[in-house]
Amino acid sequence: MGNKKVHIPSKLEITDVIGKIPYRMAFAGGWIDQPFISRLNPDPPGSMVVVSLQPTVRFMELCGMGTSTRKVALKIWGDSLPDRDPAELTRELYAAENASKPEPSGSQDMAGIIYPGISRLDYDFSYEGGFYPAQVESTQDAQIARWLEEVIYMIPVAQRPRNYFPLGEKNLDPVWIARLGRSGKDCYEAILAKNSRALGASMNLCMACWEKILPQTVRHPLITTDLMALLGYYQQRYAGAMYSGCGGGYLYVVSDEPVSGAFQVQVRI
Repeated sequence: MGNKKVHIPSKLEITDVIGKIPYRMAFAGGWIDQPFISRLNPDPPGSMVVVSLQPTVRFMELCGMGTSTRKVALKIWGDSLPDRDPAELTRELYAAENASKPEPSGSQDMAGIIYPGISRLDYDFSYEGGFYPAQVESTQDAQIARWLEEVIYMIPVAQRPRNYFPLGEKNLDPVWIARLGRSGKDCYEAILAKNSRALGASMNLCMACWEKILPQTVRHPLITTDLMALLGYYQQRYAGAMYSGCGGGYLYVVSDEPVSGAFQVQVRI
């Protein structure tokens, strides 16, 4: 009998299963991309920080990781982002996702996926009604990206409950809205300076703003996890912490040392 060649199938890559479109993290300043918030900001522009992620793991849905926006991107563009101006792609993806929505999502989801690296999105209601960033400041510095990967730990907490609506109670105090927008500026400056203590402080401030302005983002009859107690534990023990989205999702913990039960991600630059 002659030698028969044995076919050995190549190993699957995770992107063969989940696709190659990036995910995104949203850090301090979240919700400032919503016009109903930015229109009351007495100190515009207000900022928030987004980080584009390599798809090295499948993130759960309903967790504030931009998964619904990513699905739309996969549908309209296939398995990779078009090689075009990020601002143009952000608008295209925003239009595709919000075409039939009575209450459109914020554009930070789209920008976070599309802009590589770490970006500060500046929102001013006087610029196109606050729907798109008036300015985007980004860094793709490899050392900064690697530092961020080393100090951010993610802990799965809870998916948003079905039928959960986070905007049932609004306390739109301009003073706290200004603080929210400031937390995003502080966050970006801390990342550029590779200052974990300042990064954690910006996240802690952001969560205080969420609790004050939109209390049902962290407390709601449908939320069965004590999100604030859990958050308080990690904020007390480490440099800072915040949730990936309203209703829980993942907990971002800023730490210079390993965090038990957490995993880390890879920034796309």
